[in-house]
Amino acid sequence: MAEMTIRAATHADIDLIHRELADVIMTSPHYSDRFKAHEAGRLDKAFLRGLLAIDPWHIMIMCADGVPGGAMISGPECGAIFRYWSWVFPSHRQTRLGMFGMRAFDEHWDNSRFHKAFTFVRPENEVARALLKRYGYRETALLEKHIFGEDYLLIEKFYTRQEGPYDSGYVGRMGRLKQKLKSLVGLEHF
Repeated sequence: MAEMTIRAATHADIDLIHRELADVIMTSPHYSDRFKAHEAGRLDKAFLRGLLAIDPWHIMIMCADGVPGGAMISGPECGAIFRYWSWVFPSHRQTRLGMFGMRAFDEHWDNSRFHKAFTFVRPENEVARALLKRYGYRETALLEKHIFGEDYLLIEKFYTRQEGPYDSGYVGRMGRLKQKLKSLVGLEHF
């Protein structure tokens, strides 16, 4: 059995993640062409680099024997963490990376920074719904005609956040400057 690990993305991973993300968006049977075009345009390399600037763990890479085989992309949303996309690359679809990643995501983020994790899932995506339910997420609302006229389920899992300042995810001018410097000189940590 392959050794499964999880790691935060680096700038060197952006091309791979962007390519695999575009593929999963465009080939998913659950979304309209309008949504696919919007999502692929929105989640570009600049968006991914912005997530790295906030926290490299917002792009979690699931590996089997050290080889990237899936990813989970998230971002802070007003005290909660939003799971934008979670998927296993086509090269690793016959592994247990998806289940491993679900556990790893919650183990990493249920650390008092956020009061919950949440995502949107199309009602007919029964595989995603079952996987999320298995790991303690619950369907809390049907959002009718929510995104480009299509229905989505709001699915959430509450975390053990304590009182204290919220993680807003805001990078600001200094964060953008540090990100630009890192990209110019090729440093991973600045």
